[in-house]
Amino acid sequence: MKNSTAKTKPQAKPMSETEILSAAAHVLTAEGDALKALAASLNGTFVRAAETLLACKGRVIVTGMGKSGHVARKIAATLASTGTPAHFVHPGEASHGDLGMITRDDAVVALSNSGEAPELADLIHYTRRFSIPLIAITSRAQSSLGSAADICVQLPSEPEVCPMGLAPTTSTTMMLALGDALAVAIMESKGFTAEDFRNFHPGGKLGKTLLRVREIMRGAGELPLVAETDSMKDVLVVMTQKSLGCAGIIDARGQLAGIITDGDLRRHLQDENFLKHRASEVMTENPTTVEPQILAAEALKILNEKTRTQLFVVENGKPVGVLHIHDLLRAGIA
Repeated sequence: MKNSTAKTKPQAKPMSETEILSAAAHVLTAEGDALKALAASLNGTFVRAAETLLACKGRVIVTGMGKSGHVARKIAATLASTGTPAHFVHPGEASHGDLGMITRDDAVVALSNSGEAPELADLIHYTRRFSIPLIAITSRAQSSLGSAADICVQLPSEPEVCPMGLAPTTSTTMMLALGDALAVAIMESKGFTAEDFRNFHPGGKLGKTLLRVREIMRGAGELPLVAETDSMKDVLVVMTQKSLGCAGIIDARGQLAGIITDGDLRRHLQDENFLKHRASEVMTENPTTVEPQILAAEALKILNEKTRTQLFVVENGKPVGVLHIHDLLRAGIA
């Protein structure tokens, strides 16, 4: 029996650290240049695409095959999290029943660098049959996808940064960035706020940093309040009962006139007549306060800057709550 030896692929010479960093820098620079070219290419077509998605009464359906499909999933997720109902439909599955997920009130965004992905054919035909708006994102406006679409946002003709010029790299980076640009343009047009954003991101650190002061402050029943004319003996009783290390001093109109803290008490320990003083004689006037609608993270910043452990929360000058550093710790913000 004749022996045969399998041909083995010669081992590549290991790259040095400098060569690896150089290759990485080349990729980032090339893709950065492509994004600059993409930004410069934006025109009225992009505006029409954004306006079409803004006018969509249903959901935005984002689709693509292969690497474009992975990007499409991310774009759909970004749109959904920024106030535009959206989801991803796989073009292959669309041909086997998932076209039923797409209604006449929806709009479709299809991604394909070449514009010739055969798996998109049935989905394209479906949008044309039922007059569903179709937005194409492709580098070839004259392709099957680009020609069929109502709006074709064309990517600049930039080479893939892959050494062989084959693997989707630069093209998918541009697609991803274009999806972000659409999502941000739409959310700004809708007047999407941080409060809206939190509604879609209630979990994790992000959701916590978007909490408002009113959601974690101590309310009316827990406020340590005394009148300006009350004695320091009365102040001590209230501070002990509420255990917040402070007392808010209100004037005859119910406005917050000042604050007395544990530190104020320590500073007056040597005064034999301290308990006979009125609250107005010991308080710090015009204390730092916050409003209930500001972000809890902003309140934390104020506490840190002022080296305080608590802040009174006021509306129209009247105390409606108090925020303690412990409240922020419990909420996972501090």
